[in-house]
Amino acid sequence: MKILAIESSCDETSAAVVENGTKVLSNVIASQAKIHDKTGGVVPEVAAREHVNAIMPVIEKALSEAGIKLEKIDALAVTYGPGLGVALVIGTSVANMLSLVMQKPLIPVKHIYGHVYAPWLEAKKGVQFPIMSLSVSGGHNELFLMKGHHDFEVLCETADDAAGEAFDKVARLLGLGYPGGPLIEAAAKKGDSHAFVFPRASFSDGRLDFSFSGLKTAILYHLQKNKSKLKDKKFLADTAASFQIAVIDALTSRLFMMLDAHHEVKEVHLTGGVSANSALRGAIEHGLKIWNKQNDMKVIFRVPAQMAYCTDNAAMIGAAAYFQYQKSPEKYKEFRFVEPKASFA
Repeated sequence: MKILAIESSCDETSAAVVENGTKVLSNVIASQAKIHDKTGGVVPEVAAREHVNAIMPVIEKALSEAGIKLEKIDALAVTYGPGLGVALVIGTSVANMLSLVMQKPLIPVKHIYGHVYAPWLEAKKGVQFPIMSLSVSGGHNELFLMKGHHDFEVLCETADDAAGEAFDKVARLLGLGYPGGPLIEAAAKKGDSHAFVFPRASFSDGRLDFSFSGLKTAILYHLQKNKSKLKDKKFLADTAASFQIAVIDALTSRLFMMLDAHHEVKEVHLTGGVSANSALRGAIEHGLKIWNKQNDMKVIFRVPAQMAYCTDNAAMIGAAAYFQYQKSPEKYKEFRFVEPKASFA
C-alpha cells in the first residue's frame, strides 16, 4: 500500500510516499529555519505563507522522486493537529482537495503519533511490542506505553513547556540563534555540564509529567545575574552544557522510573526533534545497558534510522497512517472532510 503523506503542522512543509508503513520511496522537506532565525522563533502567519508557496512543489517532487503518478497512489494521509492552526489549514486543505478529486482514501494523523512511528521507517529488524516510546519535540513531550499498533497508554505528558521549546528559548537567551536544539548541543560540547546546577522539576502530588518552564526561568535569572559574562564563550558553553544535562536528567529519570514499573517492555524508542540530540541518545543507551544488566533483561533501544525522520517530516505521517488504516480500513472507504485541530485536546 503506497501512501502520499503531507505534513504542515509548524515550519516544515513536507510530502512523502511511504509503502506499507516502513519503506520510504521519497521524503521531501522544505524547511523555514532560515526565515524564522531572523525572529528567533516561528511566526505563524509567516509560516503559513511559506507553506502556501511550498506545498504543491513539495508534493510534485515527492511523487517524482518516488517514481509514481498521483493516480497510482492508494491513499493519502495528512497531519490534522496539533500544531499551528494557520499552518495546518494549508496541509489539510490540499489533502482534502486531492482526496476528493482523486477519490482516494484520506487518513488524518495526529502529529504526535507520527513521531511515535518514525522508528518503523527503514527498520532493519521487526519492531516488537510492548514498546515504551519517549517523544520529545518542540511542542510536546510524551512517554507512551504501546501494547500494539495505535494502542497508546500515556504514562507522562507535558505539564507546561516542552523540552524542544526550552532549547529554542534558551538558545535565544544565549544569542545562539534558531533552531535551538543543534546550536545548544554544539555549544554544550565545549562546556562543563557540572558548572551550574539548574532545577529539575517535580510535582508535590507525585505525578511524573514533564515541566520545563521553571528551567527556562532559572536560565533567565542566571544570565541576568551574570550580565558581565555574557560575552565569555566559556561561561556560555558551561551554561548550555548545564542546561542540556538538566533536560536530559528530567527526561531519562522518568523513562527509567516507568521502565521499573513495566518489565514487560521489549523496546524503548526515542523520537521527536530532540531525539537528534546525541547526548540524550547516549544517556538513554548507557542507562539502558545498566538497567538491562541489573534486571537481567534485553530491552532494545531504537531511534529513527535517519536524522530527517527525527524532525517534522511526512514520512513518519505515512508510517502512522498505514498502521492506522490497517487497524480500521472501514473508516476510510468514503471521503470524509479532514478538519485541522490546533490544540492538544
